[in-house]
Amino acid sequence: MNWDDLRLFCAVAEAGTLSGAARKLNLNHSTVYRRINALEQTHSVRLFERLDRGYLLTAEGEEMWQVTRRLSTEVDALERKLSGRDLRLSGTVRVTTTDTLINGLLGPHLADFKSLYPGIQLEIVLDTQHLNLSKRQADIAIRPTNQPPDTLVGRRISDLGFAIYGSEPYLARSADRQNLSAHSWILPDESLSHLGAHRWVSANLDMPQVAMTSNNLFGLLAGALNHMGLAPLPCFMGDQQPTLVRLQTLDQPTSLWILTHADLRRSARIRAFMDFMYAALLSQRRILEGRYKNP
Repeated sequence: MNWDDLRLFCAVAEAGTLSGAARKLNLNHSTVYRRINALEQTHSVRLFERLDRGYLLTAEGEEMWQVTRRLSTEVDALERKLSGRDLRLSGTVRVTTTDTLINGLLGPHLADFKSLYPGIQLEIVLDTQHLNLSKRQADIAIRPTNQPPDTLVGRRISDLGFAIYGSEPYLARSADRQNLSAHSWILPDESLSHLGAHRWVSANLDMPQVAMTSNNLFGLLAGALNHMGLAPLPCFMGDQQPTLVRLQTLDQPTSLWILTHADLRRSARIRAFMDFMYAALLSQRRILEGRYKNP
């Protein structure tokens, strides 16, 4: 069997949908559909039931999944070990981070790194969900988290300060701007529960008047900028907006980390990127922690 076909089979089995597997493998939907059908035809076996809600493994598919899952784990481990011994300052570095970090902070640093290491090609994957570094979905993660996975190694850069922000026009309509319970709110949904701001909301707001929720911090920022209510935002985002007022700094910061898999930390290009980006972000620690502008 072709290993690429087995990897694709694993992706569909894990995601349960063709679109989910396509996103994971950076392929288009039709390619995944065509190759899964070809795999079944080549071996005269039906591996998936096609249901309205997605692709469900048949009994034969489940048997194949048990074997290929073990193979996938071994191949991923081998790839990491071989990549970890690469001493060249060239090749590809795949970095996962959030859209808020790349827009507010990382963009200029990525350009500076590329100028310093022209032989290294950067692949940036923007995703609010944590990609699996063990499966080589990415080589490096720059993420807000207070509990990095035990399988990863790296460095804590700083706290990531959050505060409550509202626009001047919105606050001008408020009878008591300091009474948080009297305000409308733009809040993060459960997909952002790893952030300290989400924990602060759960602990401090009892039955808030919710104007809007979002799975993305840019959604919260848009709501605040358009006078819909108050929003908990990273200070490096909120402090850059001249029309927003910082009302209260939150007491539950989130840590910002740069992480990689233990097997990759000796790779020259991985180490070069991590050392460079750690130093670059550390130089902006006051902005990250929210100490650039007093509340």
